Amino acid sequence: MTAGEFPLHLFRLASPSLPVGAFSYSRGLESVIERGWVNDEQSAQDWILGVLEHIYAALDGPLFVRMMAALADDDRDVFLRNDMWLRAARESAELQLEDLRMGMALQRLLRDLDIPAAAIYADRDLSYPAAFAIAAHHGNVPCSQALHALMWSALEAQVAAAMRLVPLGQTSGQRIMIKSVDVMTRCAARALELTDDEIGNTAPSLAMASAWHEVQYTRLFRS
Repeated sequence: MTAGEFPLHLFRLASPSLPVGAFSYSRGLESVIERGWVNDEQSAQDWILGVLEHIYAALDGPLFVRMMAALADDDRDVFLRNDMWLRAARESAELQLEDLRMGMALQRLLRDLDIPAAAIYADRDLSYPAAFAIAAHHGNVPCSQALHALMWSALEAQVAAAMRLVPLGQTSGQRIMIKSVDVMTRCAARALELTDDEIGNTAPSLAMASAWHEVQYTRLFRS
């Protein structure tokens, strides 16, 4: 594996073509659109970038960093402990199920691709960030780059959902993604620096939105 190959692995992992079913989920976005909280480009941008700031920078990101480090150290116990921490921190049953299903889908793909670490953890159903960490570690992707890829894939899925649901045009979607660059850079830097005592999300609106979506009468997305 050469240094020049790293970006290619990064692009593949962050691509919406990765067969994990990300297109099926809105992560509560469908519910807030139903209630009128998100109804145009600006409100969609505020919601989506807010999820990056309050979830990925504060919870998914730092625990992903710890799982990447555990894989580098070949420490199964630390890896699984951080994965369990992340899964236990999901705010609703729906978000837990989304994370588990996407993680299982990526685990199946990694096993089909004969990635050794996927076989090592085949006895456990992992969160999506945990499975993503295995894929990134196997591709020798540096932790910081892998973290950005994880965040970018989440952002792109949310923007795609907003484009379908609000609805937004293609140009609006691109503007949100362009404006996310500085936010994502800041979120990744924060995730790399947080101590264990500082990890934890504060997103009560997302928790409520996801719980409401579980009983929403009509919906396009599984979550």
